[in-house]
Amino acid sequence: MSTLTPSQQRTSRRGLGRAVPRPFVKWAGGKGQILAELRPRLPARFGAYHEPFTGGGALFFALYRDRLLQEKRIYLSDINAELVDAYCAIRDRVEDVIEVLKTHCYEKDYYYQIRALNPFDLSLPERVARMIFLNRAGFNGLYRVNSKGEFNVPFGRYTNPSICDPDNLLSVSAALKNAVIQREPFEKVLERAQPGDLVYFDPPYPPLSTTAHFVAYARTGFTLDDHERLAQVFAELVRRGVFTVLSNADTPWVRERYQAFRVDAILARRAINSKEELRGPVGEMIVTGGHSLSQTR
Repeated sequence: MSTLTPSQQRTSRRGLGRAVPRPFVKWAGGKGQILAELRPRLPARFGAYHEPFTGGGALFFALYRDRLLQEKRIYLSDINAELVDAYCAIRDRVEDVIEVLKTHCYEKDYYYQIRALNPFDLSLPERVARMIFLNRAGFNGLYRVNSKGEFNVPFGRYTNPSICDPDNLLSVSAALKNAVIQREPFEKVLERAQPGDLVYFDPPYPPLSTTAHFVAYARTGFTLDDHERLAQVFAELVRRGVFTVLSNADTPWVRERYQAFRVDAILARRAINSKEELRGPVGEMIVTGGHSLSQTR
């Protein structure tokens, strides 16, 4: 858990009063649009909250806004180093991040200059401001890296994108002030989740066929073998009495891995895709284990 300085505590209080927290980055597969489907499938009462594929954090922020995480232990994690740095910096140094972010401008040549920088040559606030800027100004809000781990999304086409939103960043900082934020693989949740806790998995979705390619999420990608291991972790958590929820693509391959649990099919619109014809409603599923709908709100 972090210990905030008096200045950071004042920042957190201001953030709570001025805006409600919402995701500060656009994230492929973000769950904002299916919150209405996810929420009824959560248990009415739970202990700590764990989100091993935090991404944009749409469900976390929704639960926080509804005051369902008060007095609870919160564990957010991801394998994306820049994303984890962003969450930590906004939690601990939000005013520094805001000040740097204010210096960025939406201009094509400038965008490519910033994109070309090595983020790990920058200070933490500069690195996080760079990530947020590229996410807001890049094509379709994609986060994509090449085989060298270099961000390679082209310049976006927007009229007047919001690069810096101080009110939301302050609110996000307040929401994160007691969260444990780690860069780690999803299996680590087995080391800390206790019976009665809630774990939400939102992994990078598998391809529609075993020969299709994943959208690059991290330098190493997320493979079908990873999905196999995730299904095993899901089953083990349920066996231990942990409330476990997972969203994933609705494919026969995925359904087979979770056939022992409740699987609900839903439709979600995919707005982030390099091909416009693929930005429509797609089949997804929500898997629940360790609780039934009769135990939910």
